[in-house]
Amino acid sequence: MDASDRAVREGASDRGAEEDAWDSDTSDPFKFSAEPCLTLTSPTDILAAVPYLVGFHPTTSLVVVGLADGRAKMVARWGLPFPPGTLNAMAAIIDREAITDLVIVGYGPGDLVTPAVDEARNLAVATGVHVGEALRAHEGRYWSYICDVPTCCPAEGTPFDLTTSPIAAQATVHGLVALPNREALERTVAPVTGPERMAMRKATSKAITAFRAGLMAATDLDTFTRDFVADGLARVRSALEIHTGGGRLSDEEAAKLGLALAVMRVRDEAWTLMHDSHASLWKDLTCRLEPRFVPPAATLLAMAAWHTGDSVQATIALERALTTDPGYSMANLLMHALQNLLSPSVLRNRLPTPEELDAAMGPVSPAWLLPLINLLDEEDLDPTE
Repeated sequence: MDASDRAVREGASDRGAEEDAWDSDTSDPFKFSAEPCLTLTSPTDILAAVPYLVGFHPTTSLVVVGLADGRAKMVARWGLPFPPGTLNAMAAIIDREAITDLVIVGYGPGDLVTPAVDEARNLAVATGVHVGEALRAHEGRYWSYICDVPTCCPAEGTPFDLTTSPIAAQATVHGLVALPNREALERTVAPVTGPERMAMRKATSKAITAFRAGLMAATDLDTFTRDFVADGLARVRSALEIHTGGGRLSDEEAAKLGLALAVMRVRDEAWTLMHDSHASLWKDLTCRLEPRFVPPAATLLAMAAWHTGDSVQATIALERALTTDPGYSMANLLMHALQNLLSPSVLRNRLPTPEELDAAMGPVSPAWLLPLINLLDEEDLDPTE
């Protein structure tokens, strides 16, 4: 069985078959992509591959891999336990992606895993999909739900050692990483701390002071706003060039861009230019910016991740955005897209051009600055405390 290296990452309430509101403790959406292949020939290979497909080592989870023509088309993960009917939304994915086979893996004790595996197998029957394997892994042993031959599937389970499988080495060669758990993945977009945080706080304070001074000294708000927006648009393009070239913004540059992204037209410039390679910039800013300025950058990171099919990273980035500002509209819209199982292909070649944005938004207006002005007097909690 060939499993696309990063095929579709997790999917459920927050990233996969997400039928409920996003919930980082329950599930992780799907990832869709066409990447190198891992050849799986045994239950141990399957168990070794899942962490690389999901992005971390699952615990108390149900993972479902959907295949077509022997290749993984989607991978979905749910935290256990989950309420009956949680997997119903997967029927649409199975149909849309022309899934023909499922591999089901549950992690945890039998009383927790078996009801979830049964629901997944019932879904396979209802959708006419073949179940190639259904496993439960717990404390170094696995059990198969579709094998009842004592000689190969003993009642006490089969010991397994992931280090005996070549999958980890293959995945590493392809540059894939399996973090210890979902919390470790969340930490990849956590706020920087210590001296780096203090440096960004100082740079942000300086940028705010300069903006306020310019605003107070402006004799023509229309001209001030046009200049600020034009500068912000230039900053977006410059930042993308710097990161694409392997560089990194200085604290001062990052702080100024963080302020500029609070203006919708500036943020949307980055949206119209979206490319897979842009994720590194938005991830860096999500970690470095003062919390109140994080939502635009985190949402752009989510968009870049979703663009590549990595809904796991997209969901975690959206959680950062919505934790800071639960009402941030762009983050809510993208979360809604993930929860309704929309494929990132719906955006490919359909993003507006900067010229189309200008036409839609009309002339620059001082009102465009209000979202930024409203943030200036807010205070950020010290991540080092």
